[in-house]
Amino acid sequence: MSREILLLVDALAREKNVSKDIVFVSLESALASATKKRIDDEADVRVSIDRETGEYESFRRWHVVDDEAVENPASEVGLTAAKDKVSDVQLDEYIEEALEPIEFGRIGAQAAKQVILQRIRDAEREQILNDFLERKEHLVTGPIKRMERGNAIIEVGRLEAVLPRDQMIPKENLRVGDRVRCCLLRVERGGRGPQLILSRTAPQLIIKLFELEVPEMEDGLLEIKAAARDAGVRAKIAVKSNDPRVDPIGTCVGMRGSRVQAVTNELGGERVDIVLWSADPAQFVVGALSPAEVTSIVVDEESHSMDVVVDEDNLAMAIGRNGQNVRLASELTGWTINLMTVEESQRKAQEETVSIRSLFMERLDVDEDVADVLIEEGFSTLEEVAYVPLSEMLEIGAFDEDTVHELRNRARNVLLTEAIVDEEQLENVAEDLLNLDGMDKPLAAKLARANVRNRDELADLAVDELVEISGIDSERAKSLITTARAHWFQ
Repeated sequence: MSREILLLVDALAREKNVSKDIVFVSLESALASATKKRIDDEADVRVSIDRETGEYESFRRWHVVDDEAVENPASEVGLTAAKDKVSDVQLDEYIEEALEPIEFGRIGAQAAKQVILQRIRDAEREQILNDFLERKEHLVTGPIKRMERGNAIIEVGRLEAVLPRDQMIPKENLRVGDRVRCCLLRVERGGRGPQLILSRTAPQLIIKLFELEVPEMEDGLLEIKAAARDAGVRAKIAVKSNDPRVDPIGTCVGMRGSRVQAVTNELGGERVDIVLWSADPAQFVVGALSPAEVTSIVVDEESHSMDVVVDEDNLAMAIGRNGQNVRLASELTGWTINLMTVEESQRKAQEETVSIRSLFMERLDVDEDVADVLIEEGFSTLEEVAYVPLSEMLEIGAFDEDTVHELRNRARNVLLTEAIVDEEQLENVAEDLLNLDGMDKPLAAKLARANVRNRDELADLAVDELVEISGIDSERAKSLITTARAHWFQ
């Protein structure tokens, strides 16, 4: 009988292309299942097959739990009762009792056979998937085998993959039998085993298609640094040349546009803008907004945004239909882009000047002329006045040395007073607010001054209220409020 087991394991391992150990484990599970049917369906049975001889043993076992925690006596035993049998047993261990092994030839039960075959099918599928993933084929091509609830099931070699409806290009009419190209989006592991999820809308697809069409990318002469898509309508890619002799844009376009046209045809007519990548964020954004021409640009590193000024004639082009051009440029560069006309830019600059002038006049106790000199010299915060190197401030022709020292001392005194007040305010702030993701002490102090001192009081605020109180941007305000409210729904 033991020889029979070894022959069966060997035959199944060869036929299904899986390791012998997987077949042994499947067989042990089947024997345990059959044994349970003979003694008690609620029992916990373990079968151990010797990998060398094929001999097997069966054990019934009980999980050791607290005396009061026993819920299923068929598979659990209290610690006191367990110690009567095995004196040194501990909680969460198992005690076992040997069973007479059932005759292998009499298993016969269909359930046992199904366990073996199902385990092997799962292992076989996992092995095929691992082989596929090891090849790192992120771009896959295959025929549509069938449609299920709007999703396309695509045959990828010996695997079946799913192209969900929301990952299809809008207005694209896919039918059974069509060969489609997709990129691998993710692998989902659920009750039915691992499942490949594909996409035709992900930016990664357009990168992989260009890598197919442009041999220079495989040679490392060119690379695509970023991509953004409005699937089926328009896309932008940022390319960088690693060889000064290679024109990145011309190379991607190809002779008479052949290369970019091949990608466009594959993506249902999606228009592709090819942008020159730049390490300078401002230059990158200017290129990403093409074909619109930019008049000037102001970078705000703190909020990771840019105020981009275009003239009236270029504004509509910069925005694009339904905001498409500026949205794709923002996704491509990773920067928030605020488009404005020259007049809007001037008005914003004037408003900022008025605000900074008021700050200096009020907090430093100076007149309008002194405040304007500071603004003209590029100062916009009290921290800059207090801590910019002394040599830089002494270069301001309108101020003598005594004035410079007085301004620096006043700014430092104001900041010190504010810091002391903030520390006092923080004493009244609850830990749940201070420890909130995205919160910092300066912001918590501002909230405390507005009588917002715990998580729930922050959660009660509207986004515009938080922006007004704190001066942070609306995106951060929205994120903070959402985080503060999360425990309400748990």
